[in-house]
Amino acid sequence: MMKKSERVQRLPAEVRFAAELEKLRQHDDSPVPPGWQMSPIAVEKFISGDAALGVGRKFVAEEGVVRRIVISLCTNRGCFLVGEPGTAKSWVSELLAAAVSGDSTLLIQGSAVSSVSQLLYDWDRAALARSGPHRQALIPGPLYRGMRDGKLVRFEELSRCPQSLQDAILSVLSERIISIPELGDEDGTLYAAPGFNIVGTSNSVDEGVNKMSVALRRRLNFETIRPIRRLQDEIDVVLQELAMLNENSGIHLIPEPTVIEVLVTMFHELRSGQSLDGRSTHRLAGAALSTAEAINVAHALSVYAFYYHEGVMRVEDLVHFIIGAALKDKPDDRRRLKYYFENEISQKPGKAWQAIYQQRELL
Repeated sequence: MMKKSERVQRLPAEVRFAAELEKLRQHDDSPVPPGWQMSPIAVEKFISGDAALGVGRKFVAEEGVVRRIVISLCTNRGCFLVGEPGTAKSWVSELLAAAVSGDSTLLIQGSAVSSVSQLLYDWDRAALARSGPHRQALIPGPLYRGMRDGKLVRFEELSRCPQSLQDAILSVLSERIISIPELGDEDGTLYAAPGFNIVGTSNSVDEGVNKMSVALRRRLNFETIRPIRRLQDEIDVVLQELAMLNENSGIHLIPEPTVIEVLVTMFHELRSGQSLDGRSTHRLAGAALSTAEAINVAHALSVYAFYYHEGVMRVEDLVHFIIGAALKDKPDDRRRLKYYFENEISQKPGKAWQAIYQQRELL
């Protein structure tokens, strides 16, 4: 287990929130499913927060979403999280694995897997040459380890796997066994230990070239993760994650609330195609103006303020960092963004918005 004191760029959720997890386990008097480290109720509290226990909210979702996800993992069906880029699908899967299994590192990237051995198991060729197939020569893959140890396996971009690998996953989800024909009868079958399951994710905007088979879809409970609806909830998430990123980067500053509010408001309105007071505006076609992207922009602005402006975050610098996030590979998006500046930002009251409007020539 990684120690908190180790210098790393990003701690896994089970390390970052170790104190909260321990507190939840100590106060957990609800039934715990076989193989789980805490009850479904405690898992939900870990993700959604519990003020009475001092457990912070880590994910904002519509009512019932987290509960449905947790319950699906209590069954013999995996869970599949679908949504636009930057809606925290991967973050949710990490939190679930940290709470349920105490280990979020069993991770598979669907677009990077090309052979069944990367999923299930491979062999130590030198050991094979010396002694032939035996248990000690087997190199377990993420699915094998998850089944052996009774842990959740996170499967990023599951729909991007080639069909042959989807069939291997289908077999695991259906039968909960892995056959190892190279070994004898006694060691030739691995049965899934209690607690094993799969939580997969998929980007609904860019699904890749491989479609999920109907058979695999039938063995997964689908849950759509939608963008955050309330502006204040999104601001809270940005500030929370920004504090962590700044700390990890050795940056010490107090974010300017007005700058963060302007940033999140712009992303919120451009993403939804509607201003906060109900007027229609253009959505940007090529940009994923997600909460995650807003966090990245806020962090970049913090870095700039720390090194170039003595830790003072200035609203007039914001447009420089928004351009890279908003204007990507769609030429028409520049026109749409200019329209937003002229018809929305120009009408918003306050010095901050007028300072933003004065930077429109950067577009």
